[in-house]
Amino acid sequence: MEAAGADLGYRGEQLGLPESGPGSIARPGRRLGALAVDWSLCVLIAYGLITDGYGQATSNWALLIFLVLSILTVGTLGFTPGKRLFGLRVVQVGTGQVHPGRALLRSVLLCLAVPALIWDRDGRGLHDRLAGTVEIRL
Repeated sequence: MEAAGADLGYRGEQLGLPESGPGSIARPGRRLGALAVDWSLCVLIAYGLITDGYGQATSNWALLIFLVLSILTVGTLGFTPGKRLFGLRVVQVGTGQVHPGRALLRSVLLCLAVPALIWDRDGRGLHDRLAGTVEIRL
């Protein structure tokens, strides 16, 4: 972007995060990989334990399981199983921790999907901006 006359800095600079390595903003590939792992886990649980067959009911249950999984694990540990596997953690901007209330808001907005598809220049989804959180590398 500097060639266009504007130096916007690197992703996360405005948040006080490093440019790369531990503590830097998580890249989209890792985030999507973690989401795929978490969603697959939730579909497997819904399919095997609740609906005993794949259909619309399985997807609905999987979304509910995903919501509960996200609220409980991000609100307490800062990561879901998929995020941990991909070396990611959700933290509150400025504190490095995550408050359970923020994890609840973030998870609900993430399940709505649209806020997660709107990103800012730092690569944070609208769900993260509204919750005051950021997904970083471990």
